[in-house]
Amino acid sequence: MEQPVPKVTDKDVERIALRDFGMDKLSEAMDILEKYGKQEWTRPGSPRVRLAVLKLANGELEELSRYTKIAIQDFRDVISMAEYPIYSAEVGFERVAQNIQKAAIEADWEQYQDWLKKE
Repeated sequence: MEQPVPKVTDKDVERIALRDFGMDKLSEAMDILEKYGKQEWTRPGSPRVRLAVLKLANGELEELSRYTKIAIQDFRDVISMAEYPIYSAEVGFERVAQNIQKAAIEADWEQYQDWLKKE
């Protein structure tokens, strides 16, 4: 069963960073986010990874820095925590019924979309 993958852009990153950090902390937040993608093993400038970091940071610069460091080590960690929290916690690598998997995937997708669209 496939999980949906958000199609996001750099404009989404800028919009969410502004929403979560405001104009007074926007520059600092973007500087922190820019640290991801400069390493040869990371995905250069991936808006998906940066949005995952923003979601997990929840408007806190210290958390933004912490999750950016995690993303630099392995982007999959922040993707799973931000986009698939229920699936990761309840299903993970276990064998569970398809209806449980489907419910987790749908709940995760709805939660992510609500967060992304929030004003």
